[in-house]
Amino acid sequence: MRSSLASLAVMLGCAICSLAWAQTTWRAEKAVEIIVPTAAGGINDQITRLMQRVLHDAKLVPVPLVIMNKAGGNQSLAVVYLTQKAPDPHYLLYATATVFTNQLAGLTSLGYTDLTPLACLVVDYSVVTVAADSPIKSMRELVDRLKADPGAVAFGMVSRGGPNHLALSQAVLSAGVDPRKLKTVVFKTNAESHMAVVGGHIQAVVSSVSAALPQVQAGHTRMLAIAAPQRAAGPLASLPTMREQGINATGISNWRAIFGVKGMTPAQASFWENALSHMAASEDWNRELDGTNMSRLFLRGKEFARYLDEEYAATRSVMTDLGLIK
Repeated sequence: MRSSLASLAVMLGCAICSLAWAQTTWRAEKAVEIIVPTAAGGINDQITRLMQRVLHDAKLVPVPLVIMNKAGGNQSLAVVYLTQKAPDPHYLLYATATVFTNQLAGLTSLGYTDLTPLACLVVDYSVVTVAADSPIKSMRELVDRLKADPGAVAFGMVSRGGPNHLALSQAVLSAGVDPRKLKTVVFKTNAESHMAVVGGHIQAVVSSVSAALPQVQAGHTRMLAIAAPQRAAGPLASLPTMREQGINATGISNWRAIFGVKGMTPAQASFWENALSHMAASEDWNRELDGTNMSRLFLRGKEFARYLDEEYAATRSVMTDLGLIK
């Protein structure tokens, strides 16, 4: 009798444990869609496709991963598309810091609190680029031209109020130039803006390092300065920072990260955090990232959420100073 009761207790205990395990674990059950807020072929698309390959090859996700390019609205269309899929955990968004700036500038009511932060992957600093044969030789010289005439130089960019625009605004504001008086031209992609400066249609481009580097390496353009706390490594080691040229601007942290839909369960979020953690630690991922000149910054879950709160406050402060808050 005692033996039977003991056996029954063990069986009940196992059943309870199995039920608890089932409630706290989750795996993707159907094809996963990774939303990219830019067109195919750009650096964001490239990084997302690298993520797709590593997650698949390492068998970190048991279902197909599909890339969905949702360019438009300076990332707003992609964010709206993701929020419409809630609470389905099979949709992910590869996002940039424009999630902050779009909301702060009044372009959308949706912000990072409408998403589930899963992991920060990298940071891409801002640079100012001119044509290889441009008479402008330094960032200091460029700023001096703007002091004489704020509209003397036309700047290409992919968004007004985005991290790259803020870096440029910081730079000219520190020199006493009103950033609202700058001549800015918005392009759909960074590639288009760099081709425009090569063709002489504009005089400068403010973009991420990764977007500017291909044209620089091809000899078509030159970088004047990087908006970062310190110089970058590798092919950018000789590029001075804004501060080295007497310009008080280190830019806004232009992170690249993965979000899920709002309303994810802890088990669903944990699945994606674990998969992305293993991806970020893989040799394949890190070897490919070496060629992008992006700075690694892997943060997961709660740590990433705290980072977002801090960066949002910093971005809001800068945009307030620049009169860009709506």
